[in-house]
Amino acid sequence: MSQQPLETVFQDWHDNQALAEQMIPLIGSLYRHNNVVTTLYGRSLFNRSVIRILKDHRFVRKVEGTELSVQDTLPLVQAMTELNLGPAHVDVGKLGVAFKKRGGGDAKAFLREELAEIVDAHDSGGDNGQSKDVVLYGFGRIGRLLARVLVEKAGGGNLLRLRAIVVRGRGDIAKDLEKRASLLRRDSVHGPFDGTISVDYEARTITANGNVIQVIYADKPSDIDYTAYGIDNAVVVDNTGIWRDEAGLGQHLECKGVSKALLTAPGKGDIKNIVFGINHGDIAADDNILSAASCTTNAIVPVLKVLNDEYGIETGHVETVHAYTNDQNLIDNYHKGDRRGRSAPLNMVLTETGAAKAVAKALPELGGKLTGNAIRVPIPNVSMAILNLTLGRETDAEALNDYLRRMSIDSSYQKQIDYVDSPEVVSSDFVGNRHAGIVDAKATIANGKQAVLYVWYDNEFGYSCQVVRILQHISNVHFLKLPRAQA
Repeated sequence: MSQQPLETVFQDWHDNQALAEQMIPLIGSLYRHNNVVTTLYGRSLFNRSVIRILKDHRFVRKVEGTELSVQDTLPLVQAMTELNLGPAHVDVGKLGVAFKKRGGGDAKAFLREELAEIVDAHDSGGDNGQSKDVVLYGFGRIGRLLARVLVEKAGGGNLLRLRAIVVRGRGDIAKDLEKRASLLRRDSVHGPFDGTISVDYEARTITANGNVIQVIYADKPSDIDYTAYGIDNAVVVDNTGIWRDEAGLGQHLECKGVSKALLTAPGKGDIKNIVFGINHGDIAADDNILSAASCTTNAIVPVLKVLNDEYGIETGHVETVHAYTNDQNLIDNYHKGDRRGRSAPLNMVLTETGAAKAVAKALPELGGKLTGNAIRVPIPNVSMAILNLTLGRETDAEALNDYLRRMSIDSSYQKQIDYVDSPEVVSSDFVGNRHAGIVDAKATIANGKQAVLYVWYDNEFGYSCQVVRILQHISNVHFLKLPRAQA
């Protein structure tokens, strides 16, 4: 390569950086002024860095086989700011690919056609809806990640407001508050909090990016009157796992200021276990106690759903290779569970999982067809589910992967199913992935009716995103998604 082409490539990179910098305030304006959330093949563009925006454009080549740059999308984003758009989630990446295939032209005319449902639909004086108070009961791994997601999504028509966290009482309140804030600020797995955090010791609040979060100290739900903190009609998200049946979780509903309770663990008895994207339509208005199922159930159910729809599933076995959890011991010690007392960082631990049976609660058509087991491994986050299936008809790996790729980019399951086709990815590459599960195409095996699929999932962050989607649904936070999915 001559010196001139080298300089040209470098200059092109700087030019694209400059275009991405121009895009950032436009994306922010659409979010705050129009309640329009811009994405690029499902990856949010709001509050992202210049480099992240450029990387997400590069991602399009992997899923669509065509190049897309900020030179293609910036004119569309600029035109969107001039169309007085109403609230929606708009995939600028898909619009950009479609615009290129059409041969370009008048970006505003193109968008008037593609986004006709929301053009001139913004009402600057209108009511954007009633905000919903959210309380996190328990502030461990999932609780803190839920806080991060809720703070990130505050505004832009999301309407969910994180009002309080509930933790057990401690002797030195000031020290306890500082520790809670520090754990939210720093995370060994997910990195630093993206923003600012401050503590008001007298008011017992933590303020994260302008969101004032009341810290309530209580040993049981009955100790709390939420209305005393100005909280009303709230959804309590129980992250403790202490209560998993209707009687236990019902304690939250007896508190003043609470209307619903959502469990971040599999529910027992008649509690509906919800995997968002699959059976959230089963939630009735009078369902005041719900479960978000487990991280593994959320990871495998969307993939099983689309496979069953297309091929049929006769039988199968789910083997979960799961990161260790706080339930296990650092060193060998007594544990009520079999094998879990052995040191988590030093051993692979064979244990049971209820995920296979739990599938039937979200997909009744697969009841009795699956078995399951689990191996806990010495990593702190990101797990994998291996689906060994007998399908209803024959296929091959290429056809199977192509179908799952299409489901991941252009179906109603886009937020649940991600797709990767790289020979080099490992577990740490999926830390922070917001999908319920990620299909590893390079590992897919298919021969006749037999198929083996490998599904990665961030068992902490991806699951937390699924929980927030349920919160949005039960709080009547619904966004039109454009362009419309083709499958």
